[in-house]
Amino acid sequence: MKNFGIKPIALALGAVVLVSACTSNDKAAAPSHNHSNSLLTELPNPPSAEMREHEFTHHGITVSDPWNWIRDQDYPTVDDQDVLGYLNEENAYFQSWLSANTALSDTLFDEFKGRIDESESSVPWVSNGFEYSWVFEEGDEYRTYLRKDLSDPEAEPEVILDQPELAASHEYFVLGGYSISKDNRYIAYSFDTSGDERYTVKVKDISTGEYLDDTITDTNGGAEFMKDGSLVYGALEEGKWRTESINRYNLNTNESSVLLAEDDDSFFLGFGSTSDGEYLLLGSGMGTVSEYFALSQTDLSAEPRLFASRDEGFSYSVDHAHGKFWILANDQHVNFRLAKVDDQNPSYAEWETVRAGSDSVYLRSMQTFNDFVAVKESVEGLEQITVLSYNGELHQVAFPEQVFTASIGNNPEFTQSHLRLSYSSMITPSTVYDYAVAEQVLETRKVTNIPSGYDKTRYDTQRVMITARDGAQVPVTMVYLKGTELDGSNPLHLYGYGAYGSGMSPRFSSVNLSLVDRGVIYALAHVRGGDEMGYQWYLDGKLEQRTNTFNDFVDVANSLVELNYTSAGNISASGRSAGGELMGAVTIQAPELWSGVVLGVPFVDVLNTMLDATLPLTPPEWSEWGNPIEDKAAFELLQSYSPYDNITAREYPSMLVTGGLNDPRVTYWEPAKWTAAMRHYKTDDNLLMMRMNMGAGHFANSGRYGRLRDRAEEYTFILMSHGIAQ
Repeated sequence: MKNFGIKPIALALGAVVLVSACTSNDKAAAPSHNHSNSLLTELPNPPSAEMREHEFTHHGITVSDPWNWIRDQDYPTVDDQDVLGYLNEENAYFQSWLSANTALSDTLFDEFKGRIDESESSVPWVSNGFEYSWVFEEGDEYRTYLRKDLSDPEAEPEVILDQPELAASHEYFVLGGYSISKDNRYIAYSFDTSGDERYTVKVKDISTGEYLDDTITDTNGGAEFMKDGSLVYGALEEGKWRTESINRYNLNTNESSVLLAEDDDSFFLGFGSTSDGEYLLLGSGMGTVSEYFALSQTDLSAEPRLFASRDEGFSYSVDHAHGKFWILANDQHVNFRLAKVDDQNPSYAEWETVRAGSDSVYLRSMQTFNDFVAVKESVEGLEQITVLSYNGELHQVAFPEQVFTASIGNNPEFTQSHLRLSYSSMITPSTVYDYAVAEQVLETRKVTNIPSGYDKTRYDTQRVMITARDGAQVPVTMVYLKGTELDGSNPLHLYGYGAYGSGMSPRFSSVNLSLVDRGVIYALAHVRGGDEMGYQWYLDGKLEQRTNTFNDFVDVANSLVELNYTSAGNISASGRSAGGELMGAVTIQAPELWSGVVLGVPFVDVLNTMLDATLPLTPPEWSEWGNPIEDKAAFELLQSYSPYDNITAREYPSMLVTGGLNDPRVTYWEPAKWTAAMRHYKTDDNLLMMRMNMGAGHFANSGRYGRLRDRAEEYTFILMSHGIAQ
């Protein structure tokens, strides 16, 4: 299914543990291990951003925002010298700390690099008569894409996309995606060279290596060839990051026409082909509401056919096979049902249930094939893959572990008899399986190579259930060295996200080994706001229930203290984006728990952002957070938990804050204002730093080594917050 936007011997897991959240008295009695002083070296005086009087009033409530000036008034242009001066001062302060800790940072980077196969290659895949693959050449930051003509026994692989060459003249380069024309002649690809996520699309004749004159700018990164040779792409609104229309580009006439436009700023547009290639799906969505249309790829000029209007008020996704559209929808049950409908009349009233929704089984995604439908689902928070034949028979794929993540992988051929799957666990490196559906047998095609060596028997993994303060059962997945004594002395790193229904799967991370091998317990808190425990888990962490996310994270930390995994003050924490908002909230709520906090591109200026409808990503976000412009209750709720608005004069843990100047998702001033306000109010001497990438966006450095360097810097901070300096 095209989603857009929107065995060997198993290692036994430890027993599932149930424990209630600690009370405030429990927290006060817990031993404190504040290692923040180990982060302090001989540093210059930290920067200080001046306060400039600024107030605004909504619903009769006046708010003071003395660091509002850090937002350049000409944004998205950022050329205010006071703003740039402050950001550069913060970067210089961070670099002074990093220079004093180069040895550990370099050691971590070398460890990270030693765990990646510098000549890694993919498992080949077949599409439309060609075998495709990608490879990293040793020392390259980016992949090179290849293909081989299967009709020619003598054919050698040819380069179709040389990312290292494309990126050579740019400090930042991200490939949005690529598409091959149905006649196999052209490749269209999108790329971003600033981090602002405004992609350019180019088209190359693969046979000659020559570029067409066709260049499409200001796209959302999506571009796909249709059966008629035209190219469909998402066009961004001028000066904004909102996809305003899905367009069809004619390579013969160099002209674009609109297939679907969206006038409502609160809805996102997307598109994709069905798995059999028969239809183009056009979609518009907002949070928990979807609206899809279908166009036959043989007649893109026809009127798009609607499945279910946004007015129906539910979420769904679509694929196609054998004259039927297959649909996952949560119209009848929050955890989705599987339905089908005739492709000549796909209107909502005609949908027929194939699998009813279930309290225990959460249907997450699907893909149709010629002989079966593959469905990713989870049962009580544990993932599984189900294969459904068109005669109604179904079975689950048997995997070698109890707690893992498995996804429907790269399966471009509708007629293939196998199902390619991606698999991993906290202790099992990323694995590619081909599942022979008829024989129900898994074939291992690739296990990620770790050149420096990896022995999974050295590690234990465990899933623990924590009882939150309101009685909810919150899962926590951990990995640690085998034989770790649970005596309360262990440093522990707790990671969280909890937003948009984007759950965190228990997957392998080679960089986390640098924490675990030094005795740190690594834990994922599956807090509400994600969808790990079903779609309701997501709903219970948004809008009026948003604070459940923050409370869950704090309750998990307190309970891990009670269970003697660690102790208060010996827990580091991190999260990015909406997870950065979580970090800000838990820093405010329970500063005594954390040895150090990494706030990655943190969404911490929540109230101000949700009040600014001129920001392109604000209107679509109202369905997640509430609209404080129109709703006083939403204003008061956001003001009550927006991290930036709740900083007070007290002691806080050490913090590393990161941002990107070109970030369109979490604008640079959010981490900058948080840092400025925190410097002013905090009463401790703990380290507070900000690393602002002046040439990138939400995802920081591009390239595999650049991102490893960023992680090495962050992990240096984390380890030193625990008093681990080597």
